[in-house]
Amino acid sequence: MLAFEQQVLADLVEDPNGGLVVLSSGLPLASLAATLLLHLHQTPGNAAGGGCLLVLSATDTLKARIRRRLQDKLQVHDVPPDLAAQQRATLYASGAALFLSPRALAADLLTSRLLPSRVQALLLLSAHRSTDTSSDAFICRLLRQRNLLPVYAFSDCPHAMVAGFSKAERTMKSLYVRRLHLWPRFHVLAAADLERAPPDVVDVRVPMTPPMRGIQAAVLATMDACLKELRRTNKVDVEDLTVDKGLFKSFDEIVRRQLDPIWHTLGKKTKQLVADLRTLRKLLDYLVRYDAVTYLKYLDTLRVSEGVRSVWILADSSHRIFELAKRRVYQAVRTDGVNVSIDNKGTPTKKRKVAHNSTKKGKVTENEDSTVGPNTQKANTDVGIVLEEVLEEAPKWKVLWELLQEIAEQRMKSSAGNVHDEDKNDESGIVLVSCKDERTCLQLQECILKGPCQVMREEWEKYLIGKAELHGLNKDKRKSEQPKGVGVLDGEVQMGSSESVCPVSISKLETNALLAAASELRNISNEADVKSSSNSSCSKAGGAKGKPKKTTSKRQGSNRKNKSKEGNDNSQGTGLDSEGQSGKADVQAEIVASKMSAYDASMSASTSNVKFNHSSAFGNLANAKPLPPVQFHALDSDHQVLDVWKPSVIIVYHPDITFVREIEVYKAENSSRKLKVYFLFYEDSTEVQKYESSIRRENEAFESLIRQKSLMMIPVDQDGRCIGPTVANEPEPPLCQNSITRKAGGKKAPEKEMQVIVDMREFMSSLPNVLHQKGIRIVPVTLEVGDYVLSPLICVERKSIADLFQSFASGRLYNQVETMARYYKIPVLLIEFSQDKSFSFQSANEIGDDVSPTNIISKLSLLVLHFPRLRIIWSRSLHATAEIFMSLKTNQDEPDEKKATRVGVPSEDGIVEDDVRSENYNTSAIEFLRRLPGVTDSNYRAIMDGCNSLAELALLPVERLAELMGGQKAARTLKEFLDAKCPTML
Repeated sequence: MLAFEQQVLADLVEDPNGGLVVLSSGLPLASLAATLLLHLHQTPGNAAGGGCLLVLSATDTLKARIRRRLQDKLQVHDVPPDLAAQQRATLYASGAALFLSPRALAADLLTSRLLPSRVQALLLLSAHRSTDTSSDAFICRLLRQRNLLPVYAFSDCPHAMVAGFSKAERTMKSLYVRRLHLWPRFHVLAAADLERAPPDVVDVRVPMTPPMRGIQAAVLATMDACLKELRRTNKVDVEDLTVDKGLFKSFDEIVRRQLDPIWHTLGKKTKQLVADLRTLRKLLDYLVRYDAVTYLKYLDTLRVSEGVRSVWILADSSHRIFELAKRRVYQAVRTDGVNVSIDNKGTPTKKRKVAHNSTKKGKVTENEDSTVGPNTQKANTDVGIVLEEVLEEAPKWKVLWELLQEIAEQRMKSSAGNVHDEDKNDESGIVLVSCKDERTCLQLQECILKGPCQVMREEWEKYLIGKAELHGLNKDKRKSEQPKGVGVLDGEVQMGSSESVCPVSISKLETNALLAAASELRNISNEADVKSSSNSSCSKAGGAKGKPKKTTSKRQGSNRKNKSKEGNDNSQGTGLDSEGQSGKADVQAEIVASKMSAYDASMSASTSNVKFNHSSAFGNLANAKPLPPVQFHALDSDHQVLDVWKPSVIIVYHPDITFVREIEVYKAENSSRKLKVYFLFYEDSTEVQKYESSIRRENEAFESLIRQKSLMMIPVDQDGRCIGPTVANEPEPPLCQNSITRKAGGKKAPEKEMQVIVDMREFMSSLPNVLHQKGIRIVPVTLEVGDYVLSPLICVERKSIADLFQSFASGRLYNQVETMARYYKIPVLLIEFSQDKSFSFQSANEIGDDVSPTNIISKLSLLVLHFPRLRIIWSRSLHATAEIFMSLKTNQDEPDEKKATRVGVPSEDGIVEDDVRSENYNTSAIEFLRRLPGVTDSNYRAIMDGCNSLAELALLPVERLAELMGGQKAARTLKEFLDAKCPTML
C-alpha cells in the first residue's frame, strides 16, 4: 500500500462511528476496501463481540478486484438475493465477510434472521447513491437502532457528491456518520506518492483531417443553435446550458432535472431539443472513435429514424455534417460521359463509372486509368455518376503503427546493448493499448493484421451490401403497399410538378451507383467462389499457379466474412457500441490463421512469453518492420489489467481520467519498473476539451466539498440513537400534576404499534423505508394478493407511473384488481408519482371529451366502472403515501400475518379461504382455464362467455376459438394442446 492509502485507513478507523471517504476517480478504492476488511477481520475486538462484515453496493468488477487483493488472506462470500433463507442465515452465523444486496438484507433484518448484534461493521462502496429514502439508509437505520456499529462509506464520484443542495451533508445524515474525509488527486500526501516516481509520458497530438474538422465545427454550431433555442424557453438555468457541459452524459440529467416538474407543460419542440442535444453529443464522440464508413452508416440511420421529427437536422449547419461525412467515404460527381478528374483531399483507390439510362439501370465499370469504357457510350444524352472511393483512414491508425514500430526499434537497440538490464526492468514486454470500447479494440487488431486499407475496404463492402439489402426491403414494401410511391431510402423526395426535378435525379443516380457497386461486389464474390473451387481442384492435380490463387483466397476470405455479417449490418447502423461483438469470432479466427506465418518474425523482434503469442502475431505485414507484443484493453469493460499484464509501454488511444489515475497508482506501487505512456489526442478537438473539462470539473467538485466541510453542521444525535418518532425512542412525557382521578390518575394507555404487511417484491422500492421512518412496523412476507395489507379489510396495490401504463397495456392490472375485490372488502389502487415530477398524467388541455382506448384517463374510468368498490389514491411522493397509510389505519384492526399469506393460496383440498366468488363461480375451472396455453388475461373472459364448460371448450372448432381468443395463433395453440394424444407406457 502507498503511504496516503495507509493514512486514509488510519483516519477512517480512528472514529468508532465510521466515516465517509470521497476519493478522486481512479484512486485505489478496491485496495482500500480490501485492506479495511482485512483489518476488521483480524481485530474483532473493535466491535461488540465481533460478527460478520457486510459489504453493500459493490459492482461485479469491484468485487473481483477486492477478491484479488485479498486472495488467500480472507474469503468474501457473494450472497445473491435469490439464495434460500436458511443458507443466508448460515452465512450470517459464520461471521464471514459477505457481498449482499440491500433488498435481501433489509428483509432479513426485519424478520430477525440477522440480529444487528451479530454484525461487526457495514461497508458501503457507492455512497454517492445514498439518500434518505434509499435502501442503504434503511439498512443503516435498522442496524444502528440498538447497536452502534461503525459504518464505512466510500465514493469515487466527487461530482455526484455536489449534485443538488448540500448533497454530502444529506448523505452523511442518511448514513449516520459524523466525519467526512476528502482525498482529491491534488492532496499533498496523494500527490507526493504519485509523483515520486512518475512514468515517462509522451503527449502525441494528431492533426485531424479537414473533413473531420469541418464535421466537428458543424456539430458544435448545431449544438450551440439548439442551446440558444432551449434558452428561449426561459425554463432552464442559463448557466448550465454551455457547450462545455454538453460534452458529458450528466448534462442530460441536469436539463431533465430542471424540466421534469414542468415536463407535461412543455411543447414537442422543447422536448425534442433535449433529445437532440444527446444525439449531437454522440456525434462528437463517435467522430473521434469510429472510422469514416461506420460514421456515415450511423448518420444514414439518423436520417431515417430522426429525419421527420428532429430539430437539429433542420439547422443550417447540419447539411454540412452529412456532406462532409459522405466526402470522407466517396465522392459522387455528375458527368455526361466524358473523362472527369476530381481533386480529392483523401486517397482515392478506384473510380467507378455508372451510366444511367431511362430503360436500364446504370452499369458500373471499373476504370482505373480514368478512361471511358464502351459501356458508358450509351449514355450520350443522359446523365451519369462517377463514384470515387476516398475511404479516409483515421489519422490515429497511422500514428499507432509508427509508435509500435518505434517501440520495436528501441527494444532491439536496448537488447543489443544490455540484455540483462532489459530482462530486469522489462519483465513482460507487453504494449498495452487502451481504447474506449470493444469494437475499437477489434478494429485496431484488424488494422495491425491486415493494414488500414484492407480494413476500410471491408467496411466499405459491408456498407454497400447493407445499402442493397435495405433497398431490397424497401422495394418489396413499395410493391406490396404503394406501387407508385417513392421512399427516403432511395434518395427520392416527392415533389410537385412546378418544382425542379434535378436534385431528385442526382440523388437517384447516386443511389443507383451505390446499388450497382454492391451488385458488382456480389458478382466478384461469386466469381471468387467459383475460382477458389476450381483452384482447389487444380491444386490437387498439381496445375495451379501461385499468384492468382493468393488473390482469390484473399477475396474469398473477405467474402466469407461479409456473408457471415450480412445479417448484422442493420444492427451496426443503429447501435455502434454493440458492433464489436458480432465480428469478434471472425477476427479471432483470422488471428489464429495468421499466427503460423507471422510468429517467427514477431518472435525475432521481441522476447514475449508464450501466453501472449496471440497478440505478438499482430505484425510483419508487407514492407513493414516486426512489431512488439500488443494487448488491447476496452475501458468500458472496467477490468483491472495493469496488475495482470504488467505492461512496459501503455498507449492511451482514447484518454480517460479514471484510467490515467490507475496508471499513476500502478507506477507508484511498482516504482522500480520502467513505464512509458503515450497519449494520443486529436489536436484542437472536443476529445482534448472533454478530457480537460473532466479534470476541471473534478477539481471544482472537491473545492465545493472542502467549503461544505468547513461550514457543515453535524447534529448531536448523528450517531444513530434517535432515528425518528418511533414509540421506542420517544421519552415518556411527565405525568400532569392536576390529573383527573376518574381517568386513573391521568395515566395514558400505551399506544398500540402500527404494522403493515409488505410483499417481499416491494423492497425494491423506497416506500417500506419511509414507512419505517414514520414508526410503522414492517412485516415482510410473500403475498399472492396485493402489495400492502393495512388491515383485515384494506389491501393496497401500488403502481408507479411507468408500471401503471405497462399494467394497463398487458391487462395485468385488471386481474390484480379483480383478485383484490374477491378477497378484501376495500381494495385500493395507489398511484404514486415521483417527487421531482409533475403531479398529473397530462396537461388539462390534452384531456379529450370522448373515451379513447389509448388514453390513460379513459382506461382508469373504465376500470372504476367495472369495479365500483375500488378506491383510487393519488400520492405525490413517498412521504405523502406514508401519511395516507397512517390515516387509513385509523380505527382499523391490525392485519394478521398468517391470514394475509394464505389469501389467494389454495389449500391441500383445493379450497381457497374467504373467496367471495366461490359461491357464484367455479373458481377451480377458471384457474384451470387460465393455465391453458394460448389463454391470457385479456381473452379468458371472452372464452367463459362463449362456452359453458371446459368440455364444450374442447369441442369448439378453430374458427370459433379464433373469434373468442382474438387470433388464429392462440386458437391453434390451444386446439393442438387439447387434441394432442397422451403418451402410453407401451
